[in-house]
Amino acid sequence: MSDRTKTLLLTGASRGIGHATVKKFSAEGWRVLTCSRHAFDPRCPWPGGEENHIQIDLADPNHTIEAIEAIREKLGGKLDGLVNNAGISPKDDAGGRLNTLNTDLRTWGHVFHVNFFAPVVLARGLKDELAAAQGAVVNVTSIAGSRVHPFAGAAYATSKAALAALTREMAHDFGPLGVRVNAIAPGEVETSILSPGTEKIVEKLPLRRLGQPSEIADVIYFLCSEGSTYVTGTEIEVNAGQHV
Repeated sequence: MSDRTKTLLLTGASRGIGHATVKKFSAEGWRVLTCSRHAFDPRCPWPGGEENHIQIDLADPNHTIEAIEAIREKLGGKLDGLVNNAGISPKDDAGGRLNTLNTDLRTWGHVFHVNFFAPVVLARGLKDELAAAQGAVVNVTSIAGSRVHPFAGAAYATSKAALAALTREMAHDFGPLGVRVNAIAPGEVETSILSPGTEKIVEKLPLRRLGQPSEIADVIYFLCSEGSTYVTGTEIEVNAGQHV
């Protein structure tokens, strides 16, 4: 066993599942590098502060590619975990669901750049650092990737379905490097962006309750930890049985 501090790179860290994931890994002694399109907020309480933050607009593929070198400089040659958590699900002007008939082509592109292309760009760009650490990649998909959801838009849902397929492809390609790639598919999680009407979904869940961000973070941690060293290419449903 090494005394080296493990390092996680996390996208979408500012709220909800991402926020809980920072807390979980920090509590376990990991150094957490966060990625956001926003500059570092000095009110952030995490260890390392601004030094552990990289400002990236994941919707801009050129910016994502250019940021790889800045991330690499902060890593010191090894990356133990990459969690692709950032995701966007645009709504219409009234806050309603955008479907295949009313989603603008540019919106499709915007969603796919953040939800689908950024994960593979980051993983591929940092493959040497992941391989050096025998690290793990976790892609955060969604229950919406496997069924039509009343609130998640068509672009979001299809991007998450594509990310699940990408997880399998990446597991196949990264496996020979000693890097594991898995996904988790959260269901209804109690965050500040829950849609009105979610309570109707919860009434029909086998566990009859919302998930907590910390419960999702626990599964992400498991997939990056030594407890899952023979697990790769899988998507774990974390949704109180919503998929059954």
